[in-house]
Amino acid sequence: MKKSNGTPAQTRKAVALKYEPGENNAPVVIAKGQGHLAEQILEKAAENGIPVQEDSSLVEVLSKLDIDQTIPPELYALVAEILSFVYRSDRKARDWNG
Repeated sequence: MKKSNGTPAQTRKAVALKYEPGENNAPVVIAKGQGHLAEQILEKAAENGIPVQEDSSLVEVLSKLDIDQTIPPELYALVAEILSFVYRSDRKARDWNG
């Protein structure tokens, strides 16, 4: 696929993480994909009110992990930023709908 200017179009990628404090020591990759599958992951997130944080560099790294794999310690700080975003988004949504 090419963009109208003749350069190759970048394939969209998505990675879904799940974190259950007390159940897991760290977030776990529960879905990943590119192209159509990435769009489906993002659609499911939207349908279920799950906030999405777009960070192409982090997705590139996380997409190398296997499904059901816990993220490695060197990614904790980056993923913690995303979890903070998600928690703030949840709180704002509750306050807004409250």
